[in-house]
Amino acid sequence: MIISRTPLRVSFCGGGSDFKDYYKSHNGAVLTTAIDKYVYVIVKERFDHKIVLNYTDREIVDSARDIKHELIREAMLMTGVAQGIEITTLSDIPAQGTGLGSSSSITVGLLHALYAYQGELVTKQRLAEEACEIEIERLNKPIGRQDQYIAAYGKLCLIKFNDKIEVIPIYCQKNAIQRLEDSLLLFYTGITRSADTVLVDQNSRIEDNVEILKEMAGLALIGKTSLEKGDIRQIGYLIEQNWGLKKLLSEKISNPEIDKMYKVAKEAGAIGGKITGAGAGGFMLLFVENGNKDAVRESLKDYRELPFKFDNDGTKIIYDVRK
Repeated sequence: MIISRTPLRVSFCGGGSDFKDYYKSHNGAVLTTAIDKYVYVIVKERFDHKIVLNYTDREIVDSARDIKHELIREAMLMTGVAQGIEITTLSDIPAQGTGLGSSSSITVGLLHALYAYQGELVTKQRLAEEACEIEIERLNKPIGRQDQYIAAYGKLCLIKFNDKIEVIPIYCQKNAIQRLEDSLLLFYTGITRSADTVLVDQNSRIEDNVEILKEMAGLALIGKTSLEKGDIRQIGYLIEQNWGLKKLLSEKISNPEIDKMYKVAKEAGAIGGKITGAGAGGFMLLFVENGNKDAVRESLKDYRELPFKFDNDGTKIIYDVRK
């Protein structure tokens, strides 16, 4: 039996500049972090030749090509695992529509577990690249490339997108990471949605939104410098600027409920915030200094908070027992 554990993520600035249609001509950059909320993939050999899958549904098939779950099907085809296997996926949060990168985390975790099942050690870079190939090239998902890389690598990072994709861990002054963690709150909007509708619309407007995306990528670079200097408060203002710019990319990114939620949080003392992921629902990330946390929590008492810390490992095999 093999068990992989792969983190979800929250991003601060630059989302959207990780689309290839943008960064093939311009420099993209995303400031992001993996968090200690995870997707788990359990892979176990079966005595028979069946393929058994357990997720929100259950499948029993004879061939990988017959699998309905797209990510599992393509991960099996890519890794060459053909039959006689049972795969179970579990998640710390709802698996879809949350804006925390769960689909990419599942894909990275599947690849990692299936390669480990065959006794093959693979690099984080390869896992990220192959997850991108599955989601973007094979399945034509209208997504960028930040989620696969942060799921594979973990840590607080600046990810640059241009001729190549470069993952740069951010090394801060003493206690800066702790101060940043302590300043972040995450609340569930109660709205789950398919990101595809938002992202298709956003992707179709990249040419019109080039200047906005340049500014957002620039905020990610400023954020890296601010963190290295220990200027944690600046991150709150950068998140707020990023949210204002992000809403200009598509009218589908926000809605009256989200706008009201954000207004209430700001009035209670939040410096800045944004919807994680594509927008239109999922989780709202807020930057709140300690003295205002109780007031913000009280103002959002109708919404469920998700406490979290940063993850430093990225995807990893946490259990490995093979014959």
